[in-house]
Amino acid sequence: MNFLKAVLFVLFSLSALQVKAQSDTANTKSYADQVMIRVNLDTNIESYVFSEGEGKNTNETILSINNKTKTSFSIDYRIISATISFAPRFLDGNNDDEMKGKSSYTDLSFRFFPGRFIQNVYYKNVKGFYVENMKDLSPEWQEGIDPYIQFPDLRVQTFGGSTSYILNKNFSARSIYTQGEWQRKSSGSWIPFLDYDLTVFRNTINEVKSKETQYNIGGNIGYFYNWVIGKNVNISPYLAVGVGGKFSSYRELDNGSIKQNAQYATIRMQGGLHIGYNTDRFLFGGKMNFKNYAYDQKNNQTVENNNLYGLLYIGYRFAPPKVVKNTYDKVQKKIPVL
Repeated sequence: MNFLKAVLFVLFSLSALQVKAQSDTANTKSYADQVMIRVNLDTNIESYVFSEGEGKNTNETILSINNKTKTSFSIDYRIISATISFAPRFLDGNNDDEMKGKSSYTDLSFRFFPGRFIQNVYYKNVKGFYVENMKDLSPEWQEGIDPYIQFPDLRVQTFGGSTSYILNKNFSARSIYTQGEWQRKSSGSWIPFLDYDLTVFRNTINEVKSKETQYNIGGNIGYFYNWVIGKNVNISPYLAVGVGGKFSSYRELDNGSIKQNAQYATIRMQGGLHIGYNTDRFLFGGKMNFKNYAYDQKNNQTVENNNLYGLLYIGYRFAPPKVVKNTYDKVQKKIPVL
């Protein structure tokens, strides 16, 4: 409980710094004191690529989750944000459990902007994978008729974060990540950042349970640019590369004698594109991000983790109702960190 209280205190403190730091400048317009409601349509694609061999003799096995399209409704005011999301069964890709098996995906993240720093923390829980490239492994396999090989008990949990620093003080990262600001003039910035995570893999095959724990850390450098077109449109691409290390510990839970420890050097790349339309009241746009890293194992084996995320959003800002503002102000007097 003491640890949980400490974490919550840090999160609220960082959030408070974010709100206090947001004010209009010559380069940015702030929306910190506005209520924003937004509807999102998003996809999450998680896959692992296992390669063995070299050149024409390379064999690949691609494990993916059963892709989900989700809708969510969010409401934001100052540091408070609430979201409800679901995966409608009538959308294409949400109703093929018979062929690909069931997959679940949960992703919870917080992002704060104390000064010129960007601090991100997240939790991700993925369960249920299938072999995507069945045709490569079995030429007689027929799509739509034969089911995919499934790993319903394969579960991947990740606790992670990243710490970044914006080198150009005139660049507004909030205008891209949260739409909490609008950047008035086009500007870009180099942003070095450190990312880190703890990932736990759990699986059961033929009643044999296994667990692998991985620690990852990497140093990266990326360039972010916010191209402002007229008064209402921005296009924001970015690309980052980095190197890091992976420390892995594997064991079979039913056989304590089988343990493996390993260390790997990793190569990382990520990028994305955000296109948005913004007014003081109405906003909409789309984002597409990719992230992958690869590391070499022994005997010409390579493992890649690929993540692709797309999002469409539409939102509306308005002045907070008096009852909301007055209630928040009263609570803030009793709890200053708010």
